Amino acid sequence: MIKRIAVLTGGGDAPGLNAVIRGVVKTGISTYNWEVLGVRDGGEGLLSSDFVLLGHHEIRNIASQGGTILGTTNRGNPFAYPIKEDGQVKLVDRSLEAVANLRRAGIDALICIGGDGGLKIAHRLAMMGVKVVGVPKTIDNDLWATDQTFGFDTAIQTATSAIDRLSTTAEAHHRVMVVEVMGRDAGWIALHSGIAGSVNAILIPEIAFRWDVIAQFSQQRSEGGKNFSLIVVAEGARPSGGEVILQEEDETAGIRRLGGIGHRVADYIALQTGLETRVTVLGHVQRGGTPTSYDRVLATRYGVEAAHLVAENKFDYMVALRGTQIVPVPLAEATSRLKLVDPDCEIIRVARDLGICFGDAIPSPLAVRT
Repeated sequence: MIKRIAVLTGGGDAPGLNAVIRGVVKTGISTYNWEVLGVRDGGEGLLSSDFVLLGHHEIRNIASQGGTILGTTNRGNPFAYPIKEDGQVKLVDRSLEAVANLRRAGIDALICIGGDGGLKIAHRLAMMGVKVVGVPKTIDNDLWATDQTFGFDTAIQTATSAIDRLSTTAEAHHRVMVVEVMGRDAGWIALHSGIAGSVNAILIPEIAFRWDVIAQFSQQRSEGGKNFSLIVVAEGARPSGGEVILQEEDETAGIRRLGGIGHRVADYIALQTGLETRVTVLGHVQRGGTPTSYDRVLATRYGVEAAHLVAENKFDYMVALRGTQIVPVPLAEATSRLKLVDPDCEIIRVARDLGICFGDAIPSPLAVRT
């Protein structure tokens, strides 16, 4: 019988996390009369037994807040926890400690809010006997088995707003504006914000671009009377035959931080065409701030349904959006692969019909005129 549950937020933050927590706590207390605990700082809290009681007072007015009241970390994987030994960093398995801490605290079930990495950890904990329910969380919208993750809508709204502002200054100063957005290995943020912001070119990881095409496209626009261009570049975009650009990589600590491709694209265009270029890297601006109303509602629905799955003893599952319904999906299925942009999908065809260049080929002259 379930009497006490805990909720954990792991990995990068996403707008809507607090709305999920609120949904879990209110449903757990009001519907099932459970005691609800929060795990501070993700996996770190599991390993240090850093649990805090969550009641109605603790969750008051948090749905509109960005971030997470529980804190989060990318470095608390209990199955591969980094420690220093003799000046070297090595990864150790501390999962048995995490499981023991949950049992010692009398926690009957754990709701894990995480992305691909966090939910893989949740599935492994479930295989060790922990009663786990997952909630999909990532601004990248790259989690398989769910139509949309909370945080994505806020991210594209933020990116679109920035593109709108950059458009006016690009036109005023006759510049090529390159905007680098997040997304890791998926191009959803770049694609949606690019179309919404009426940009001229979109570079995404799923479609390898050619350097000469991007330069020639920018040159053609300039010579055709369009004295400015807007280019959105996903941080994981890569040239044909090339690799993604990394800011930092540490295989031992499991760190792979993308970024820098925006500057490479701008520098190449300026060198090859002589056009004045500027770069804006939105970075963590996309993660922070107030979640949109859509993300608040979606995140709340996820939190409520996650609590219902616990009550139904349906563990090792993730709540997912399918059409208009929230449904349970096995964690093993949900984490089996990433949801990437299909280069032949309908939204790509729409973008090409609008004359947007993806760097693999130059659109027809008629499409480029506007």
